[in-house]
Amino acid sequence: MAFPWMNLLLFLSCVSRIFTNDSDITRSVFGGFTDGMPAAFGDFNSDELTDVFVLLDNGTSFEILLAHEEEILLRPANPRLKCGFKHSLITSIVPGDFDGDAFMDVMVTTISTKEDSDRSLTHVHIIWGGSSPLNCSNIHPPVISMIGEPLAIDYNQDMIIDLFGQVRENDRMVRMFWIFNQNRTAPKAIPMEDNNSREELRRPHAHAFLDLNHDLMADLFITTPNHFEVWLGKESGHGYIYNNTILHPNKAQVIGQSLFIDVELRGSMDLVTPVCFDKNCNNCALMVFSEGEWINLQVNFKDDSGNNWKFHLKPGSRYTDTITLRSGDFNMDGYPDILATLSQDGEHPQAFLLENVACQTGCDKFKRSYAIKWNALNPFRNGTAMAAFFDFYQDGILDCVLVTYSEGKYQTAAFKNSLDYDANFIKVMVITGLTNKNNQMIMGRVGKKRRTYGTNLPGPSVSYKTTTQDGNLRHGLSSQLPQSAHFSLNLPYTIFGLGRTPNFVDSVTVGLSHNYKNWTQIIPNSQMVVIPWPVNEPGRWKAQLFVTPSKLILMSVAALTAVCGMITVIIGVLHWKERQEDKKERLSESHRFHFDAM
Repeated sequence: MAFPWMNLLLFLSCVSRIFTNDSDITRSVFGGFTDGMPAAFGDFNSDELTDVFVLLDNGTSFEILLAHEEEILLRPANPRLKCGFKHSLITSIVPGDFDGDAFMDVMVTTISTKEDSDRSLTHVHIIWGGSSPLNCSNIHPPVISMIGEPLAIDYNQDMIIDLFGQVRENDRMVRMFWIFNQNRTAPKAIPMEDNNSREELRRPHAHAFLDLNHDLMADLFITTPNHFEVWLGKESGHGYIYNNTILHPNKAQVIGQSLFIDVELRGSMDLVTPVCFDKNCNNCALMVFSEGEWINLQVNFKDDSGNNWKFHLKPGSRYTDTITLRSGDFNMDGYPDILATLSQDGEHPQAFLLENVACQTGCDKFKRSYAIKWNALNPFRNGTAMAAFFDFYQDGILDCVLVTYSEGKYQTAAFKNSLDYDANFIKVMVITGLTNKNNQMIMGRVGKKRRTYGTNLPGPSVSYKTTTQDGNLRHGLSSQLPQSAHFSLNLPYTIFGLGRTPNFVDSVTVGLSHNYKNWTQIIPNSQMVVIPWPVNEPGRWKAQLFVTPSKLILMSVAALTAVCGMITVIIGVLHWKERQEDKKERLSESHRFHFDAM
């Protein structure tokens, strides 16, 4: 009797595996809403799910797609959270708290499309958040007009987002900080303190806001046309002090957007930069700056068919006006991987995964390199202008959001990362810690009301230490939201892959404004929400922990449930048969002729 049930279970298991391994999940994620171009990520409605900010109407408007736990995962709100900009083109979106009310505001940068306007000016608009839907009526005039796009930072450690950029004054470029306040008035402009004449900032730039000298204070990494500059945060007071200059790689003619990742898992951030040694990028390389020198990671750009690929660069086009890399641990082995857009002829872009692998030869002192996985993002092999990491199912596994490009039309798509083994992770999100007395309690994911503890925060340092199954110590480091301009599409959280290591994470450390706090013995597959408030009292910092069961546990529970079900059915059948036998025996007993009675 058990065999039919076993066959049914095997059939259901096979069907489930077929469907769960389907990599193209565009319909499940976006439904029919695929015209929006991803511009930024952030939890707009404070429900602990990451929403997506998308561009619409050829870049003249934007809308927020709210995340849900059930399909369709990303969908427009009701009423819709959408704002349009007449005679303007949106160049970037930065979600964050610009007035300290604990609600997410939206910074939008635009350039004018009017014929008589100055196209070099970038206009900064702030759409103030709150408990009500978006108020788009006060987006004009802009709060700031600058040259190039700004970098989101926290200049004075008050948990309110500030900006860094440049303006033109008396025919020269002046570097400037803009400090926002709680009363929603125009930000205070503070020139960068330096007595020396400095180069103007590069456009497009790859500025970054992160800790570069391990003092747990976010520093400034500035890009100019000819070099990089490192400015360290002051130990006391506010502002930054010039530290050193990093020259571009020798003979490089095209410099892409720099990226800061812990390539070797040494607990230190590495400067990774894509470069081309000719104007057409036919000769390109991935370089890392380590111990005062540039090292070529010797990435092989030739595919399995012998075709040569190169970094895709097309000035004036969306997403590919500069070479942009996006990092994340795709295979959950602990080492950060990279998504990059390549092409063969400069006209047909295609996004590929660059997997962090052990370097075999040619990397000098560096132990890691990157290998292009030509088929990792199948079936998306026919024109993708951009790919970025995103955790659609909130399970700690990084999937991909892609933008396909065909016949001059952009479409959004979603790719599910179907790992072929059970890997563990730790997910950490650091938020501002601010609260709002007018709306302290809201509905959370589990139906309970909870406090609103703020929004996206750029610059915190997040690290972990754990012991692998081999007994080796592993130390990983990352920075949250270090870059914000030119569609950097950084996630507002950090995911560290732990591989197959089932051990407790020895410690997780969050550093901010020269302060830090350790949390020890963290359960694998945990999602931590860190609330660093008050900033100067790390002993009072809080962490909310959510544990996600691993695949192995879920499979074990499913198998145990199936076995229990089968045993229950068998017991039920045997019990029924026994009752039938007892019934027959009673009937035969009642019809038996008793000779003794005669």
